[in-house]
This record gives sequence, structure tokens and C-alpha cells, in this order.
Amino acid sequence: MAKLTRPRLLFLCQTLPFPADGGVWIRTYHVLRLLAESFEITALCFERAASAGASGEAARAAGREGLRGLAGVEVFPIPQRHSRLRFLYDHARSALMRRVYTTYVYDSIAFKRRLAELLESTAFDLVHIDSLDLARYLPACHGLPVVAVHHDVESALLRRRADVQTNAWRRAYFLYQSARMEEVERRWCPRIALNVTVSDHDRDRVEQLAPGSRTLVVPNGVDTSEFTPGGGGGSGVAFVGGTNPFPNLDALQFFAADVLPHVRAAVDVPVTWIGRASPEQQREYAEAHGIDLTGYVADVRPLLNAAACHVVPLRVGGGTRLKILSSWAMGKPVVSTSVGCEGLAARDGENILIRDQPAAFAEAIVRVLNDHDLRRRLGEQGRRTAEQLYSWDTVGRRMTAAYLALAHRESPTVVAPPLGGRPHYAHS
Repeated sequence: MAKLTRPRLLFLCQTLPFPADGGVWIRTYHVLRLLAESFEITALCFERAASAGASGEAARAAGREGLRGLAGVEVFPIPQRHSRLRFLYDHARSALMRRVYTTYVYDSIAFKRRLAELLESTAFDLVHIDSLDLARYLPACHGLPVVAVHHDVESALLRRRADVQTNAWRRAYFLYQSARMEEVERRWCPRIALNVTVSDHDRDRVEQLAPGSRTLVVPNGVDTSEFTPGGGGGSGVAFVGGTNPFPNLDALQFFAADVLPHVRAAVDVPVTWIGRASPEQQREYAEAHGIDLTGYVADVRPLLNAAACHVVPLRVGGGTRLKILSSWAMGKPVVSTSVGCEGLAARDGENILIRDQPAAFAEAIVRVLNDHDLRRRLGEQGRRTAEQLYSWDTVGRRMTAAYLALAHRESPTVVAPPLGGRPHYAHS
């Protein structure tokens, strides 16, 4: 009897997903973990922002070791993070060549060479590309089915970022980048065997932007055995997310300037902002607003459990927020903007309070802090939502089945087109 082998998956990733300590890293790590149960995986990953500089190789080595049981992992530097000249050159090329900036950020000779070697030497059954930031490498994968993940619809995210800019030049720049990214999405989404989005909302955006695209919704998930209700109501307000991603920094500025004064007029409440922040930011917000920016925290659960109310005052963003899933899993009440909970099964007044205007957002926080029964009810419904819809085991079953169908060419609707040509459908 012939020995059964697992299908081979080539996993291309724009950021090393270890440690899984925030946002895209959490999702990508769990996707990799779940797929490793069914596939033999080779992963080519670019380094993380935090791994640049003198500690870069140590961080890359730690990432390889952390993922060793899941895949054969190779990690590549992002050239511009080690060269100011390259950083400026990439921006100039984006403007002069009218191509989205990320085309050049991830333009690596070493990555390109290794990808070609692997495709020549190994019979892969499927390719996973973790972001269209790596679209420049898609032509090399011709003849193989490709699954592309959209953590958000990047062109829409850039457009939202433009909307909150007060500087006219910055606004024009982000609108320019949004238009260039939209060109990438229109070109590649219909040619890819399967586009994975994290919400129905994003799926609809992709299908409207690029008609004919094959899509599958695989929502973000949460480890409901790791994030659990801790007992006790806690005190104060908490947000989780470092200040480096612009949406988080904008949320901090919005909350501090526009929301918190309304809250403090009603109740004196401690505010904890959990995640990476510079020493200058920590001093600034402590002195000006009485907000405790913690800096990097390896385990956010104790701080989240200590708070009575979790807030998500995001005005910019796409995809779905894992921070809300963590809060729900911990049985904590959440007050969010509509952007902050976009794409999730968020029901205002049942498992979350949704407010967009500063005064209304503040009033909702005060209600949560003062009303024990409301806190309990929101927390219980949030936990139930996390368990029923967003546990990684639940999320993973549908995702893995779709990947296996493509790897075995069993999909009843889609076959992989040559990535330079037109998409086509299989016939039953």
C-alpha cells in the first residue's frame, strides 16, 4: 500500500507570526497552527518591525524556534528597515512608477531567489499568501492554486486613514496609496483561487471591487481556553494595542482629547492603555491626561481582567478587531465605535455598547462603570458570542476544509487560473 503523505503548502508571509502577541500576528500564528495539522508547511516570512536593528537576527532566530513544530520557517530582512536610503528610494519609486508603496517595501532579492528555488525543487500543492502586500511574488506561483488572506481591505483602510488626516499633503498621499492598492486588488483578486476575508463586510467589499473574485469568510478567532472570565468586576477602563499602528494611536488621541474629559466630568476613573509605547508617549499621556501607557506587556490578561470596562475607540481600521474577541472571551463589557466592532457579531445593548460621538461614548462608559447588572449581562453575552462563533477550533474547521479541497483540486467551483491570465471555473 502506498504511503499516504500530507499535501505540501507554501506559506508566504509579510511578518513573522511569532511571538503571537497582537493583531495580525495572533491570527497568522493560529492559521499556521491549524493548517499544520493537515499540511506539510514551508514558510517564507519577512521579519517583524520589532526585529529590526541590532537585535534583528536574535529575534528572527527566536521566531524560527517558536514556529519549529509547525513549519520549516525561513525569515528574511525587510531591506528598507536597515537602510534610510532604501526607505526614501522606496517612497520615490512608488510615486514615480505609480505603484503602491508596499510593492517596494517587500522587494527582496533574497526572498525572490529562495522562492524560485523552492518552487523548482518541491512539488507544492497549494500556496498561502498572507497579504496582497506580497503580490509582486504571485506570478512566480503560476500553475498552483493560491489562497490570499485579506486581514482587511487595504485600499479601504488607506482611504479611512486619509479621512482623519488634518494635513492636506498627508491626506493626498494616503488617497494616492489607496488608489494604487485598489489597482492591485482589482488585478489580483479575480485571478486568485480563493480570497479569504475576515468578515462578511470585507467579503462584500472585495466582490464589489473585483467582480468574479472567489471568496470565503474565515473570521478572526480567540483561544477561549486561554482568555477566560477571571471573576471580580475590576475597576477602571482599559484598551489593548500598542501605539505604533496608526489606528491605535489615532484612537488614543481621540479618546484622550474628546472622550475622557466627558468621563472624568462624571467619575474619576483610572485608564490603562496596554501595549507598546515610547517613553515620551508614556510621559506625555500620564502628565496631560492621567492615562497609564504600560509599554509592552507579554501577558495582557491580568491587566484586562483588572479593568471594569474595555474600550475600542477606533476611527480608522479594517478587518475585525481581535481585542474585542479577547474581551468577549474574558467576559468583559466593551464600549466601541462602529468602526471598532465592524464585521463582528456585535449587537448594541446585548454583547457590546456601540457609540461614535465622544459624549455618547463617554456616557456609555459611565453607565458600564456604575451599573453592575449591565456589566454582568454584557460580559455573559460577550463570552457566549466568543464561544459560539469565534473559538479558533470552530473557525479552523471550515478554513482547513477549503484549503484541503483546493490542494486536492476537489473544489466544485474553482480551479486555479494561471496568475497572469483570466480566472475560470471548474465544471461539475
